[in-house]
Amino acid sequence: MEKSGVTLNDVKAAAKRIAPYVRRTPLLRENLMDKKLKCEVYLKPEMLQVTGAFKLRGAMSKILSLTKEEQARGIITSSSGNHAQACAYAGQLLEIKAVVVVPENTPPLKIENARAMGAEVILWDRKYAERWKKVRAEVAEHNYTIVHPYEDFTVMAGQGTIGLEILEDLPDVETVLVPIGGGGLISGISTAIKATNPNIRVIGVQVAASAAYAASRKAGKPIAVEPTPTIADGLTCTRPGENPYPIIEKLVDDIVAVSEEDLREAVKIVGSDAKLVAEPSACVGIAALLGGNVSVRPNEKVCTVLTSGNWDIDMIARIYKKEHVDGIL
Repeated sequence: MEKSGVTLNDVKAAAKRIAPYVRRTPLLRENLMDKKLKCEVYLKPEMLQVTGAFKLRGAMSKILSLTKEEQARGIITSSSGNHAQACAYAGQLLEIKAVVVVPENTPPLKIENARAMGAEVILWDRKYAERWKKVRAEVAEHNYTIVHPYEDFTVMAGQGTIGLEILEDLPDVETVLVPIGGGGLISGISTAIKATNPNIRVIGVQVAASAAYAASRKAGKPIAVEPTPTIADGLTCTRPGENPYPIIEKLVDDIVAVSEEDLREAVKIVGSDAKLVAEPSACVGIAALLGGNVSVRPNEKVCTVLTSGNWDIDMIARIYKKEHVDGIL
């Protein structure tokens, strides 16, 4: 029987399950950024994760929970890149066949990494619905097990281990900023944090070019949005996820959307001040503080989750040099 939700106990169980396979990333106090962002800044740098992104936590949580028979049949997913790499790595590590369906215009580094880790990569339409049609067709033919990047509660539990680590390292944290794409990450983190201390603010951050959760929060119901090009290709979201949406509505205090201009500046600040190479999708929390989208106090302990660093380094360098970088639709 499939799970119908995620609990603090699920997150703790996931933490034990994945501990031998993932990296416990540090919590970094970044005093140099305080003045610019108007608070006490802490960073959770998931670009230091084994595969360069937080996605490994959720993927390992799910794949390790499968039966031997399910593992033997292989796994499949669709992703804009980071979840694909996580499933590829997990498949290689556990000697399980991994198939990943990725958009044709995914940054080449993400595609190359997935292939290098032994995954079968299928390049397909950028449109979410078309890619998942392909996934279901492959499942019908080969009987693979789907590892969904954000609709799966066991995946959410794995992502929630980030919340546990933040609480262990900074028990008196006051606000946690979490990027939102499909919604699985913030569903897991908010579950862990709110069950431990409901007074801690959890704020979701989207990019304005693709902000279905922010629009749905204002509308009071799930609604679809028409996306526009964005450099935050990992946060594409035209409609809230079916399973994450009710969790986010219950547990997440606020959802904000940031501009491309503030996002570019945030990428530069993370590089110059924290000396971390972060892809734009990871920097929306910094952009929210920079643009004043989130109200904070100078002495407020604010943790921003930097989700990933898997972007073409030449493109990041162009942002550092204030050169034009095209967004992806």
